Amino acid sequence: MISVVLIGCSKDRIDTTDDPVDTSYKDNDDPEELIGDNDELSTVNFDRTISINWNGDSASVSGDENGIVSISGGHVTVSNTDSLEVIRYQLSGSSSDGSFKLYSSRKQALVLQNLELSSKSGAAINNQSKKRTFVVLEGSSSLADGQVNSSGDYKDAMSSEDCKAAFFSEGQLVFSGSGSLSVTATGKAGITSDDYLRFMGSQSVSVSSTAGHALRGKDAIRIDGGNISASSSAAGKKGLSSDGTVTINGGTIDVKVSGGTISEQVTANGQTTTEYTGACGVKADSTFCITGGVLTIVSTGQGGKGISGDKDAQFKGGSVSVTVSGSNLSAGTKADAEAAAWGPGGHGGPGGGGGGMPGGESSNLKSAKGIKFDGDITISGGTISVSATSHEAIESKGKLNVTGGTLYAYSSGDDAINSAGDMTLSGGLVCGWSTANDGIDANGNLYVKGAAVYAVCLAGGAEVAVDANTEGGKKLFLESGTLVAIGGIESGSSISGSAYSCTAWTKNGWNAIYDGSGTLVFAFKAPGSGSNMVVYSSGKTPTLKYGVTVEGSTTWGGNGSTGTVSGGSSASLSTYSSSGRR
Repeated sequence: MISVVLIGCSKDRIDTTDDPVDTSYKDNDDPEELIGDNDELSTVNFDRTISINWNGDSASVSGDENGIVSISGGHVTVSNTDSLEVIRYQLSGSSSDGSFKLYSSRKQALVLQNLELSSKSGAAINNQSKKRTFVVLEGSSSLADGQVNSSGDYKDAMSSEDCKAAFFSEGQLVFSGSGSLSVTATGKAGITSDDYLRFMGSQSVSVSSTAGHALRGKDAIRIDGGNISASSSAAGKKGLSSDGTVTINGGTIDVKVSGGTISEQVTANGQTTTEYTGACGVKADSTFCITGGVLTIVSTGQGGKGISGDKDAQFKGGSVSVTVSGSNLSAGTKADAEAAAWGPGGHGGPGGGGGGMPGGESSNLKSAKGIKFDGDITISGGTISVSATSHEAIESKGKLNVTGGTLYAYSSGDDAINSAGDMTLSGGLVCGWSTANDGIDANGNLYVKGAAVYAVCLAGGAEVAVDANTEGGKKLFLESGTLVAIGGIESGSSISGSAYSCTAWTKNGWNAIYDGSGTLVFAFKAPGSGSNMVVYSSGKTPTLKYGVTVEGSTTWGGNGSTGTVSGGSSASLSTYSSSGRR
C-alpha cells in the first residue's frame, strides 16, 4: 500500500513505503510517490543496534549476533539481505584507511558518532541498499574518499556496482541529529543519493568536492532545517544537483562553485555538435521551490550560474542571495560568434536588446547568469537579491510573475530582469538595475499592476529602464501600483491614468516617492548618472521628494528603503507622453 502525503510546495517524487521483502517496489517514474511522514526517524522501530568502531587500520564490532558484518583491516562490509531486521548501525572511531559498505533489503539508520573515516581507494561510505537510510549525526564526524582509476571509477569499486561519491547511497538518505559532518571529496562527488537527499534536523553538514557535485539527490533534494555548506571547484559541476526537484523549507545553506565549463561532442542525425556545461550553485532539472530558510550562493567560474532549472521556479519565502562573477564562455569561431551575437536571441542585431528576443546561448557560448529557468518564475514572498557581472541577473524562458516579496536584480553585463514571455508585477517590491542593458525587460507584454517598482538603465542608446517587445506587437501596461524608472520606459505604453516625467532628483543620494494620497511607497537611492525619469502611481498624481533623509533598514542592495523618511524638497513633475521612445 502507498500512502501519499504532500508537504511543501513541490511534488517531490519520493518513496513512502518500506516493503521488507520486495526491493523493486519503487517506481521512480510515478509522480504520485511524494514525500511523506515515513522520513521521521521517531516512527521507526529498530530491532537491534550494531556498533562498529574503527581504530587505525582495524575495526571491531559488537551486537552482530547474526554474523552479517565482515571486517578486513579497516574496511567493513555489512550484508543484511536475508534478514527482516531493521538495524541501527552506530559508527565511531577513526581510520585513515577504512570504509563502510552496506548491502541491505531493509531500511536502516547510520548513527555517525564522532567518526573520522578516510578511504584510500574509494568511498568512505558506500550504501548499496535501495531502502531508506536515516543518517543521524552525533558529535563531530568527517569522511573523505580515495582515488579513482583511469576510467574514473573508484579503485575498489566492483564493476557491477554504482558508486558516485565519498558518501554514496542507492536509496534515500535522510539526515537528522544535532551533530556535524564534514565530507571532503577529491575522487568524485561529496554526498550522492540515487534516490533523494533530505535534511530534517539541526545538523551541520559541510561538503567540499574538487571532482564532482557537492550534494546530489537524483530524484530530489529537500532541506527542512540545519546548516548546509556545499562547495565544488570541479568544471561543470554543481553545489546542489537533482534530476528532479530541489525544495528548501528552512535551514541555512551556503553554496560556492568555482569550476568552469566542460565540453562534450554530441552526434545526432549525422551531425556532431559541441555541448557545453557550466558549473551552477543549485541545479534542478524539475521545479525549484523555496518557502523558508537562508540560501546564499557565490558562483565564480566561467559560464557558471547561481540557480538554474529546466522547468519552473517558485520563490515563496525565505532569503536568497546570489552572486555570479564569472565571465561568459566566448564563442569558438568567428561564425559562432556571429551566430551568438546576431542569431535568434543574440544581442548584436535583430532580436537583441530594446525589446527583442532574450540573449541566447549558441552551441559555443555559455552565459554566466544569476537565476535562469527554462519555465516560469513565480515570486510570491521572501527576499531575493541577485547580482551578475556578465549576463542577466534573472532570466525566465517562460513567464515571470511577481505577486509579493522583495526582489533586487543587478547586472553590469545585460538585462537585470528578463522574461521570454509575459511579465506581470502585481505585488511586492521590485528593483531591476542594469548598467549595460534594460533594467526590466519582457519579450512579451509587461504589466505593472500593484507592485512597487524601481528600474534603472544606465546603458543609454536604445536601452530603457522598463522594456516590452513592441517590435513583436507587445506592450508595456501601467495599470496600478507604483513605478520609478531612471532611463525611460518603452514607447507606446498603455497607461491607466497619467504618468509623469521628472528632471530634478538627487543623484548619488536619497529620493522618495509618495502615492496620490501622500503615503510613502518607497525611498530610493539614485545612481550618479542616468536621465529621463518616469514616475507612475496608480494613475493618480504622486509626489516625488529629493534630498530626503532615510532612517531604518534598507533593501535592494542598499538602494531602497521603506523606513522613516524625512526632509527633502518636492520635485516638479510634468505629464509624460508615451509617444516617444522614452
